[in-house]
Amino acid sequence: MKSNHKSIGLLAIFLFFAGGIFFSQCSHSPEATGESAQQKVSEDDYTVAAYYWPSLHDESRSRKVFWSEGIGEWEMVQKARPRFEGHYQPRIPLWGYEMGDNPEAMEKKIDAAADHGVDAFIFDWYWFDGKPFLEETVNNGFLKADNNDRLNFYLMWANHDAKGYWNHWRYDIDSLIWEGTVDWKNFRIVVDRVITKYFGHSSYMKIDGKPVFSIFSFGNLVESFEGIEGTKKALDYFRDEVKKAGFPGLHLQVIGWGRGGDPFLLGGKYARDYTLNEIISTLGINSVTTYNWTGSGLDEDYLKWAEGALALRQKWDQKLNIPYVPNVSVGWDNTPRFPEKGKESVVHIHKSPESFGAYLQRTKDYVKTRPDQPGLITVNAWNEWIEGSYLEPDMRWGYEYLETVKEIMSGKYEEYH
Repeated sequence: MKSNHKSIGLLAIFLFFAGGIFFSQCSHSPEATGESAQQKVSEDDYTVAAYYWPSLHDESRSRKVFWSEGIGEWEMVQKARPRFEGHYQPRIPLWGYEMGDNPEAMEKKIDAAADHGVDAFIFDWYWFDGKPFLEETVNNGFLKADNNDRLNFYLMWANHDAKGYWNHWRYDIDSLIWEGTVDWKNFRIVVDRVITKYFGHSSYMKIDGKPVFSIFSFGNLVESFEGIEGTKKALDYFRDEVKKAGFPGLHLQVIGWGRGGDPFLLGGKYARDYTLNEIISTLGINSVTTYNWTGSGLDEDYLKWAEGALALRQKWDQKLNIPYVPNVSVGWDNTPRFPEKGKESVVHIHKSPESFGAYLQRTKDYVKTRPDQPGLITVNAWNEWIEGSYLEPDMRWGYEYLETVKEIMSGKYEEYH
């Protein structure tokens, strides 16, 4: 339970940042309704979906290539060291260093998420060198958890390159381990795999009956098929296969970024003949979101960082002819991966559950004013321990970030507006 002074502090931030905006009274958390999360996203509801980083378990391939100690990337989390006075490293999880592929550990995470207003996990999903990578968290953890009907889930294909910074103790940080691009053969395998293993699950998230599938590196996707027209053929094939499986279609979501304070989706030779919305229309993209706030730049001050992200969000909203799904980030500190980084690379000033809550409220307000699009909010992240952005309880904040999500999404503070 939060103390009174923290509640008052949170309310004060709300009044400062969000004054004058009216709010929705709806909530659809399983705790509030007594229902499971097996439902599509509705334009009348809010759905909070937290990214889930799946590296925190052991598997033979990751042990051979990256983390040899048998605890996945917890190895890097434990080896982290402070870079300046007051720097919170190493970060220590309140629940201990649990393996993400353990269904009993996952059941606890699902209950904590559902009880605190988180409605879905977005699992980072990898395919490298003709094989899945780090897939056990969703396969053995989430899908084997007895209570997985309490949350929705969907996949974000993390098709970026894998580089040495995942373990700088073994590699130069810029070393290329695997490329994120794929050929047609592997793309067909990926399409078949996600449809047959995941889309049909009762908890897989759907919008208008269409499975949601997110793609991290739009540039790598277009590079894989040598341009927009080739990518269109690939995505049309994907949609056709989804329909053959009995679904009305595919909800394709892509991750957008920022460049120089402006929205950025694709650059270089493949973007020259197309506007942003022409690319989106040609490829049938249904929504754009971000993975975190780093696309707007970085600032040591959480409030300044957040304001930059909101300014970028406004530009995305103005430019796009399709829904922009807003994101809220918990924090940023990837110094465990980069030994040369210091204070200027860490968001540490004004970073607190209260400031996070203020921006989650503002994001909820943003969704409220757009009733014609799904009420989806993405959060970075559930467990990005290695990047300092997580809702999971730790030894510093306890459950305060999760409690903040619950308070905001339940409408606890809306009576003051």
